Amino acid sequence: MRVSYHPDYFVELPPGHPFPMAKFPDLHTILLRAGIIGRGDIVRPKEAAMDLLRLVHTEDYLWQLATGNLSAAEERRLGIPWSELLWRRSRLAVSGTVNAALMALEDGHAGNLAGGTHHAFPDHGQGFCVLNDVAICIRHLQLEKRIRRALVVDLDVHQGNGTAAIFEHDDTVFTLSVHGEKNFPARKTRSSLDAGLPPGCNDERYLKTLAAVLPEAIRDARADCAFYLAGVDPVAGDRYGQMALSECGLERRERYVIEQLRGAGLPLVLLLSGGYAATPMRTAELHAVAFRVAVELYEANEAEAEPARLHLASVQA
Repeated sequence: MRVSYHPDYFVELPPGHPFPMAKFPDLHTILLRAGIIGRGDIVRPKEAAMDLLRLVHTEDYLWQLATGNLSAAEERRLGIPWSELLWRRSRLAVSGTVNAALMALEDGHAGNLAGGTHHAFPDHGQGFCVLNDVAICIRHLQLEKRIRRALVVDLDVHQGNGTAAIFEHDDTVFTLSVHGEKNFPARKTRSSLDAGLPPGCNDERYLKTLAAVLPEAIRDARADCAFYLAGVDPVAGDRYGQMALSECGLERRERYVIEQLRGAGLPLVLLLSGGYAATPMRTAELHAVAFRVAVELYEANEAEAEPARLHLASVQA
């Protein structure tokens, strides 16, 4: 399975900051050690160009990010202190998602060991999300006529309000969000299909709800590609999740979603989104489940001959 990754997905944050930045290199290490990916499967992105970011984000917001001119209130809403390294890291992650999508269109599946920053709006960041990588990627693929329609399956415990708002009036992009109804953000936007779940939701209710909405989303999206935001914050014990999905339930979720997307013939773009377990390593272990399942389901019966592959390492999205 080819994936996008860059060591600079990690940037230092102030001591005690709640965002588990170390989960990115930890996940990279876990996947390599487990043989889920090989070193030759890793594509290192370059920083996304400003013209790419302008497909979604406003000129004023991009200027604020490029120059560090966020106000104190805007930085608090973002949830992460601005730095030149954070700005670079955010652009790397956007390119990582674009490269993952190009690889998925070619291979049938691919991932970014970051991404899914679904709280970013065109004119501001929010909830640890600086740039909306999924929205930018979809707009880029549509502009390049690589896809016409897209499906976003967002299973982070927090509703993907930024992504939903960006595509609310665009019937070429179907957004599905299964999230905690009482969780952040307090004010929800409107996805194409929303399923809000109560605090303490267990495996049975979670998976039953997912089974009720995912086939409908796949059918109505009529998509050419699927972006799966496989947030692990619904798992019990997550700092911000408020849900009670077990690790077994998480694996069942990943298997169900990926089987459904694969069965529909949709290229899969696998992204992380949120997760706030007891440690960054534990968070990364939970993220690794989706990658392991994707490899099992997409690659188990592949023919030995591999198709010709694009050389994306030098691509600047």
